[in-house]
Amino acid sequence: MKENKYALITGASKGLGKALTLELASEGINVLLVALHGEGLPELSAQIKNRFGVEVDYLEINLRDSSAVHEIADWSNKVDVSILINNAGIGGAKPFELAGVEYLDAMISINIRSLTLLTYLLLPNLKKQPKSYILNVASMASFSPIAFKTVYPASKSFVYSFSCCLKEELKNTSVSVSVLHPGPMKTNAEVSKRIESQSYLAKLGVQSPEEVADIAIRNLIGGKTMIIPGYMNKLNWLLMKIVPSRFGVPIISNIVKREIVAQVK
Repeated sequence: MKENKYALITGASKGLGKALTLELASEGINVLLVALHGEGLPELSAQIKNRFGVEVDYLEINLRDSSAVHEIADWSNKVDVSILINNAGIGGAKPFELAGVEYLDAMISINIRSLTLLTYLLLPNLKKQPKSYILNVASMASFSPIAFKTVYPASKSFVYSFSCCLKEELKNTSVSVSVLHPGPMKTNAEVSKRIESQSYLAKLGVQSPEEVADIAIRNLIGGKTMIIPGYMNKLNWLLMKIVPSRFGVPIISNIVKREIVAQVK
């Protein structure tokens, strides 16, 4: 997997994407990095190359653009890609009526459209490798509807379902598919502030991007389909399976609603 093989990571400039990139590079795997313009990809690429001695290339592009997935595929398919990590995604909490068309369209385009089409366009390359891996980043929100987030959990439920179906379709090929369901992570100052404002119980499941990346890559290479990092997230998953949605959805939704009200004040 290390000899002239590459891992392609979207949303690679910060947070979990950056942590996943560093985890792969530390294992001697060459990396192809995709992120928005102005997020420090040139500097990060140079740092990775100097620190780990792997080959690094990057593409600054907006996945919301309809042509972006084709540009990424044309660029990355020039080399042997043995790992595809669809990490790029956007979230947030807003009442649906106030979200706006631009906000909703961006979420659908990035969380669903680009992930699906990029996987499709990279699949022939992945299937050519003796062993290859796809990691789609979903969320703990995949497992329950959440009012005032509305489209976000729906989009991550799509990622979960899509990944499981693709895993079944590709079970007799060289391609292994996994889906990651991270819980709360302190990925930037805004997210960290929001997490710190929550209750002690809610903060128990918080993990660093580095912790999640380590768990994700180990389980990806191990061929695990559904990756839920951390004991607290596993407990939350179990509770969401057990508690009827007519009780669970209002509870989770009210927590989000309180967060929105607190931000407005």
